[in-house]
Amino acid sequence: MRIGVDVGGTNTDAVAMSGNDVVGWAKATTTPEVTDGIVTAVQTLLGSHGLSPDTIGAVMIGTTHFTNALVEGRRLVPTAVVRLGLPATKGLPPFIDWPDRLRAVLGDHVYLCHGGHEFDGRLISPIDHEELRTAARDIASKGVGSVALASVFSPVDASFEAEAQEVLLDEVPGLDISLSSEIGRLGLLERENAAIVNACLRPLAERTVAGLTAALVQLGLDCPLHVSQNDGTLMSVDFARRYPVATFASGPTNSMRGAAFLSGIREGVVVDVGGTTSDVGVLVHGFPREASTAVSVAGVRTNFRMPDVLSLGLGGGSLVRPGNGQDDGVTVGPDSVGYELTERALVFGGEELTATDIATAAGMADIGDPSSVGVLDAEVVSGAVERMQDMLATAVEQMKTSADPVPVVVVGGGGVLVRDGLAGASDTIRPDHFSVASAIGAAIAQVGAETDRVYSMAAMTRDEAMAEARSVTAQRAVDTGADPATIEITDVDEIPLTYLPSHAIRIRVKAVGDLLTAATNGMSNRETGT
Repeated sequence: MRIGVDVGGTNTDAVAMSGNDVVGWAKATTTPEVTDGIVTAVQTLLGSHGLSPDTIGAVMIGTTHFTNALVEGRRLVPTAVVRLGLPATKGLPPFIDWPDRLRAVLGDHVYLCHGGHEFDGRLISPIDHEELRTAARDIASKGVGSVALASVFSPVDASFEAEAQEVLLDEVPGLDISLSSEIGRLGLLERENAAIVNACLRPLAERTVAGLTAALVQLGLDCPLHVSQNDGTLMSVDFARRYPVATFASGPTNSMRGAAFLSGIREGVVVDVGGTTSDVGVLVHGFPREASTAVSVAGVRTNFRMPDVLSLGLGGGSLVRPGNGQDDGVTVGPDSVGYELTERALVFGGEELTATDIATAAGMADIGDPSSVGVLDAEVVSGAVERMQDMLATAVEQMKTSADPVPVVVVGGGGVLVRDGLAGASDTIRPDHFSVASAIGAAIAQVGAETDRVYSMAAMTRDEAMAEARSVTAQRAVDTGADPATIEITDVDEIPLTYLPSHAIRIRVKAVGDLLTAATNGMSNRETGT
């Protein structure tokens, strides 16, 4: 049996699953110290369903903790950026596109050094060890311990980043270094930004993982702990310590994976309605469609794996305001009472008119005290319902790739706001356990990995390049914790770069596999003698 946990902005959900069956679930209020909410939710789950900690084989957690830290600009550490690329790239220095407030927090410590490669692996300039040692000494003199290291076209040839890392650590042992080639895709600034974000979050990741591990001890759970990534797959806690940036947007991703699992829909649209916002995404082969362009997080452009999600200000706590005239209709959101819904909504004895009140008055839900909204003006109720459906239908149309109707799966605690027969939907599906779909998505997640690099056909054939990309990606999935016997290549993109010489092609490969269980891992250890 395994437990999936989703730490949302309002609630922390916990679900126990045995195989493909949901054994039980529980909710708790999310706390400023995320581990407290996790402990409460899991304790409630275990107690209310009579589950023994000894029966739990693994715990999977999805959290917005690191995303929130970047958005708020809190709990980040000063970070130095070392870029290998001189004499090129001087015109676009690191941090050039960062918000001023975040640059101030991180310290704007920039070191441009020689090195880097062209797209086909040709040298831009030799790496200069003494230049790197000088930079390392200056970084240490400023008391900075986190470093983001980026080299031009490092996804094609990462050797300079590895070499520079050795030089920096030899000069200043103990530096915490994040390599851009291990985090982002092609595109220097965006990949470098991803490495910077990762570096400034690493100390927080250490504390958070330690807290999560301590929470399992407090709960009496002696089992592996895994953290959700932003592509719907899992990573080990050790991987999470090194790459906290990989958790960004894992909440919506888990919801979409849970929606696909609960509904059986592999191609369609998912609408995840929470307390404050609704996230709309598209399922492709049962996984979230990935964003094809750079994604901005807290005003920082990055290009690592992120789901293509449209968020709108509609949730269970969204405030509803009646119109003042014929041309001024009912408005819903974007402001919300959020986690104070149970105190401020009319159905809970409060004084604010919320979307939850409207859903109850319209007979779409049975929440709280329905008599408290029985006196609402019928036109206000119908106007608000129509406004909510229009907002959601418009979002669905924006995410679709054709005008044809598609199945729409509704999940999340605020899923009662969505009326059957949503415009643009061939079917509106609200599956069992839809309110905890995100926690279910975490519980069923597989382990995955991705490769994105440019190959020059002057050095190899297309088939050789494709085979190498598949092999490297599969091995990365195994290194992340996947069972080698279950590895499956789920996505392959091949883009000819006709504007470049040497018949270059860009290849992106994604692989997934089942989590390596204690039983299979034990067999592997006995066979290898480790």
